[in-house]
Amino acid sequence: MNNQRSISLGQIGQVSVNVHDLDRATAFYRKKLRLKHLFSVPPKMAFFDCSGIRLMLATPERSDLDHPSSILYFKVQEIEKAHQALVSRGVHFETEPVLVASMATHDLWLAEFRDSENNVLALMCEKPRTGT
Repeated sequence: MNNQRSISLGQIGQVSVNVHDLDRATAFYRKKLRLKHLFSVPPKMAFFDCSGIRLMLATPERSDLDHPSSILYFKVQEIEKAHQALVSRGVHFETEPVLVASMATHDLWLAEFRDSENNVLALMCEKPRTGT
């Protein structure tokens, strides 16, 4: 019984994003975001690698699972360059890159955009603070 009390969760292995048109969504994540496509299980699922965390695009199997996804934040080194690259590929941004918080060692910048299924996603950049 004591072993069960010591179990805790930490590492995320996979995140699922709901889609309604798997082919369209797969093309968006492959071509516009340029995520590494791992494999597909048509007509229900496609899998991508996000630096060790697997992203699953899936059509909802039940009505209670048919809802917008959580916001995925893609960490980038240079948010302005990443923003421009995605805009040039036809990605629709809800916001321009904006400073959202100044921390002791870095500034946090975000820019929100939508995927082909209207899910909100975001770029996230932790810019080192100068002069600290």
